[in-house]
Amino acid sequence: MKKIIQKILKIFAKQVIKKYKPEIIGITGSFGKTSAKEAIFCVLKNKFKVRRSSQSYNNEFGLPLTILGCSSGKKSFLKWIAIFIKGLKLIFFKDQNYPQILILEMGADKPNDIDYLIKIAPCKIGVITDIGEVHLEKFLSLENIIKEKQKIIQHLPWDGWAILNQDNKIIEKLKKKTEAKILSFGFSKEAELKASEILLDYELGDCKSADLIGHPNCERTKIKGINFKISYQGNVVPIFLTNVVGEASVYSALIAAAIGIIYKMNLIEILEALKEYKSPPGRMNLIKGIKETLIIDGTYNASPKTVEMSLEILSRLPCLRRRWAILGDMLELGKFSEQEHKKIGKKIMESKIDVLVTLGERAQKIAFGAKENGMPEDKIFSFNDIKEAGILIQNEIKQGDIILIKGSRAMKMEKIVKEIIAEPLKAKELIICKE
Repeated sequence: MKKIIQKILKIFAKQVIKKYKPEIIGITGSFGKTSAKEAIFCVLKNKFKVRRSSQSYNNEFGLPLTILGCSSGKKSFLKWIAIFIKGLKLIFFKDQNYPQILILEMGADKPNDIDYLIKIAPCKIGVITDIGEVHLEKFLSLENIIKEKQKIIQHLPWDGWAILNQDNKIIEKLKKKTEAKILSFGFSKEAELKASEILLDYELGDCKSADLIGHPNCERTKIKGINFKISYQGNVVPIFLTNVVGEASVYSALIAAAIGIIYKMNLIEILEALKEYKSPPGRMNLIKGIKETLIIDGTYNASPKTVEMSLEILSRLPCLRRRWAILGDMLELGKFSEQEHKKIGKKIMESKIDVLVTLGERAQKIAFGAKENGMPEDKIFSFNDIKEAGILIQNEIKQGDIILIKGSRAMKMEKIVKEIIAEPLKAKELIICKE
């Protein structure tokens, strides 16, 4: 049944693309696809009829459903029938409101995934956010990941655009793989669209000495967001993104700015549009925690590179008391799993993390790596049960603590966020909902 649904969706989606001829912005990369998609949507939505992938609809089911403007029918036969009827209506009748532009995530969990998706939806613009070691269980090597990701720019027409991360040496080398025009982004001076002067906007509590930390009158660290500048062809504009930390959000803004430039928008227009940008749940968002703590919610997913980046961010943040790293298993690493988890343990010590909590059998190797590199045993806690981990965290966190929570999607680390969020009634708005 699943294969039949997939085949029908593919046929319908291809016919809809053929009929309406929307310009397609395809986004791939090992990290940052959804954040980039949301930023692009922010920039374009007030000037064009535009649709973006719902949630993380980036596979053989999700991409066609986005093209049709539908949510998944899941296990409901009647819902799938309704989706097919809508598809037929789009094909046989004219929808005057069909989008001019589709912003589509294109994920690759295994070889040939990108091939499948670009055959359904050939791109006018191809974006590669970043490339790193993810899904190694099926790709087996970084080289195979690179071969797959580059397909999104190899198929572009000569009058299309490849938006490439100049800071990633792997991606920089891919410029020869496309006939399309190229617009590069990043922090390096070689990038055509460049970010600089990144500053964290924050306020520390009123504590005058360490002895007062934890006192009811001592406020928590208040992190508002990040300020930086975007420059392009001699023009420079300042920008502020709220409730986010780290370079990942800057990259999303740069990608969105690149798309805006391609669609003849100036930097001031782009800046105004990005004021509405909100990082999707689970992508290093800042959330108020109980006991006047601050949560960094990175629960959407985890890979060695993104965990290392998250720890670096945590280590740089101003903190009144202790820095917690609550880390779950990193999945789909295959034979590299043990060594990559141990590396994260070493990174824990380099990042001067005060308390480590691991969740899952694989993540115990993180604890092992941290202990091996000198972290005191009484600062390390390992669990296989998420409820037990949640109880310890609730009991032990104190006012002024900053808490990073991150793990692979299947680990459901958002359950821990839900246990310690200061405003539980806003949970559906702030954290990942069940997909």
